[in-house]
Amino acid sequence: MTTPFHKKPNMYTSHVQLKVSDLTRSLEYYTTIIGFEVLKQTEDTAYLTFDGKNSLLSLVEVANVQPLRGGYTGLYHFALLLPSRKDLGNIVQHFVELNVRVGASDHDVSEALYLNDPDGNGIEIYVDRDASEWTWNSEGYVHMTTEHLNFQPILAEADGKWGGLPIGTVMGHIHLSISDIAATEKFYTAVLDYEVVTRYGAQALFISTGKYHHHLGLNTWHSGGGVPAPANTVGLKSYTVVLEDAAYAEKVKANLQTAGYTVEHFEEAPAYGGTQLFSVVDPNGIRIVFTAEGE
Repeated sequence: MTTPFHKKPNMYTSHVQLKVSDLTRSLEYYTTIIGFEVLKQTEDTAYLTFDGKNSLLSLVEVANVQPLRGGYTGLYHFALLLPSRKDLGNIVQHFVELNVRVGASDHDVSEALYLNDPDGNGIEIYVDRDASEWTWNSEGYVHMTTEHLNFQPILAEADGKWGGLPIGTVMGHIHLSISDIAATEKFYTAVLDYEVVTRYGAQALFISTGKYHHHLGLNTWHSGGGVPAPANTVGLKSYTVVLEDAAYAEKVKANLQTAGYTVEHFEEAPAYGGTQLFSVVDPNGIRIVFTAEGE
C-alpha cells in the first residue's frame, strides 16, 4: 500500500534513471541482490519493476564510460521504501544468505540499510517508523539522527518469505550531491514548493512536502563547489517528480521560466508508465523530469 507521503498532492519521486557501465552486470545485481524484475529491456536500457506494471528504476548503459569520483554533483543515493518492518527483516535475511555487506543506521524516523551497486551508485533500503512517532521541534524541523541499527527486533518480525521487492515498495526519497546549499535551497523552495524540514549544519539540507521527513536530501559533503559529471560518467541521469495535476504543472513550468530556467519537453517514451510533461536542469546540473501521472 502506498504511503500517504507518496501520493498526490505531495511532490514525490516516482522514478530514478541511472547510467551504468555494464547493463548485464547491473541487471544481475539489481534482480538477484535487490529483488527487482525486468519490465522492459532494449540493447542499452532496462526498466525495472516490482509489480510487473510500473518501474521505479531504469538503467542506461553508456559508451566510453567513466567512473564516479568526488567533486561531481549528482546522486548520493536513491532510497527504496519498503511497506513494513517484516519486509526489511526479510531482505536482511536475504542479504545474509548471499553474504552481501551492508551499512545500517537508525535515523529515528526510519530504519535503513545502505549498499552500493557495481558502479558505486548509492542505494538505501528502509522502512519508516509511524509518523506519530516522529519528533518535530518548535522551528518546524523533524528530528533525524544517525545511530546504530538494532537488527534483533527487525529480524524478529521476518517470516523468511523473501521473494523480491514486495508489492507496495515506493521510491521513498532521493538524496543528491550538490554544489551549493544556498542556491539549491532557493531553487527547491522558492521556485518549486518544497519545505525545509531538517538542516545538518551548513552542509546538508532535507526538504519535503506534506510534512514527510524528506522527499529530497541535499548535501555538499563530497561535492561542494563541484561541477556536473560528464555525460559518459556513471551515476544519475534524471529523476522524476509527480505533480498534482496538469494545472499545477503549468504553474510549476511558469515559476521555472520566470526564474530563468530552461524548460524542455522530455523526449523519452514513457516506457515505465506515466506521461512526462517537461524537464529542467537544477542549479547543480541535475535533470528533473516532471509528470502529472501518478497516484
